[in-house]
This record gives sequence, structure tokens and C-alpha cells, in this order.
Amino acid sequence: MPSRVTMPQTNRESAMKEPSVNVLGTILEPCSSAPLTGFFRNGCCDTGPQDQGLHTVCALMTAEFLALSKYLGNDLSTPRPEYGFAGLKPGDKWCLCATRFLQAHEEGAAPRVRLAATHTKTLSVVPLEILQLYAAD
Repeated sequence: MPSRVTMPQTNRESAMKEPSVNVLGTILEPCSSAPLTGFFRNGCCDTGPQDQGLHTVCALMTAEFLALSKYLGNDLSTPRPEYGFAGLKPGDKWCLCATRFLQAHEEGAAPRVRLAATHTKTLSVVPLEILQLYAAD
């Protein structure tokens, strides 16, 4: 079973989080701590009831995907210092919304994904067979 680097959790976070399980049925691995990602900003693609966007797909950013996301109204590449966000660049790992990943797949611009760091809740939106097409691990 893969090990997991644990990061401190607040009581609120642990009470509001789904179990940290990946699409392979094992412990959810971290996605990225630089840049720090995840709905809970804990480096993992964890989710819970408040995560309306289901930020559960650990994806490796590409120029093509970042351009598509910007075109669709979610500019992930422009720095937003007022939010402590440096902007993403190709090669960065980031927890994407499951629906945006599926949309990128349908548009032919889906990035590669780390299955071991992609939360099992993703499977409610994206079939495992599609995720496996883009597996980086």
C-alpha cells in the first residue's frame, strides 16, 4: 500500500472531508505542495460536501490545457497575488474539477493525471477507463 505524507489537519477539515482514497482503491497520495493545491489546500485532491466543483483530479498542467481553461473562463495561468496565487505553468500539478477534466477530454486537450493522487469521488463524473487513458503513473 503506498505511503502518504500527512499534513496537519484542522478539526473542521477532518470533519468535512471524505475518506482519502484514490481511484485505484488505495490511500490518496499527495498531488502537489508547490504549488499548494487541493480544495482544502493540503496538497491532496481531497474533497468533501463543501467542494461544489469536485476538485479531485490530480493533473499535470500543459500549455494546451491551460489555454483551454482560460478560454473557458477559468484562467489558471495568470498570477493573482491578492489571493496568494502565482499562476500555473506547464509541468505544475494541480487538483482539477472533475467536470473540467471530462470537458478537456471531450475537447481533445486533457492533461495527464496521477491516478494514485486522484480522489475516488472523481469516478462519479469521469469513468476510470477515461482516466487511465491519461495515466502518468
